[in-house]
Amino acid sequence: MSRELALHLALILLLFVLHFVLPDYHHGNLARIMVLAVYAMAYNVMFGYAGLLSLGHAMFFCAGMYGMGLSIRLLEMSAVSSLLIGLMTSTALSLLVGVLALRTVGVAFMIVTLMFSQSVFLTILYFNPLTRGDEGFVIPQAVRQIAGLDLSDPANRYFAAFILFSICLLASLNLVRARTGKVLIAIRENEE
Repeated sequence: MSRELALHLALILLLFVLHFVLPDYHHGNLARIMVLAVYAMAYNVMFGYAGLLSLGHAMFFCAGMYGMGLSIRLLEMSAVSSLLIGLMTSTALSLLVGVLALRTVGVAFMIVTLMFSQSVFLTILYFNPLTRGDEGFVIPQAVRQIAGLDLSDPANRYFAAFILFSICLLASLNLVRARTGKVLIAIRENEE
């Protein structure tokens, strides 16, 4: 077992043990931190390995959340169906932005991603009655269930975030250690 894999597994084990030690308040905070850490892992792959500095990375996170939230709120879909809608929404936006932004390099790439993120932000503000603008909206507690697990319960929410974090942590480690990761590093070092 490599040193990197051992460190990643030790972190996962520590987070698992913390579930049994921490009070409910800290469960909620640590669950949010793990979800945002997934966001940071994706940013690390993009900027740290590929060298692409995006100023609009949060718009993909936002698209997934609004895709899920609006499908629950407006279409009254279940959480699992809405989760799939959120993933498809984020994927569609990333493909659209990627097709246009990856044609640029350096500062132009940063400007294009900033332009798209501001467009998404202004769209959210413009459709305030639907999106509730920068205030957002709360998903009803009765709908916060996936596979029979009530995600409004701090323990279940912690484990859902823990599973997401663990999968993404090990997947990102696998990605950067594979040939694809080496290609990303080569792109960062010499784009041509």
